[in-house]
Amino acid sequence: MSDAAKRLGENIRRIRLENGMTQGDLCRLLKLDRAYMSNVESGKKNPTLATIERIAVALEVTSDKLLK
Repeated sequence: MSDAAKRLGENIRRIRLENGMTQGDLCRLLKLDRAYMSNVESGKKNPTLATIERIAVALEVTSDKLLK
């Protein structure tokens, strides 16, 4: 797993928890499989840019905040 993928996953998880959302909440909102989101948050999967943008909208942040 790359450092960028791991950092992205950590940021998604941190912001999701700050927003009081479970992984299931986020997955239902985005219509994504929970196992896929788990792999993204652990840095094992690299989401597409379009998916990163959808996640950012759902978490009410900009996509660059997820990538920092």
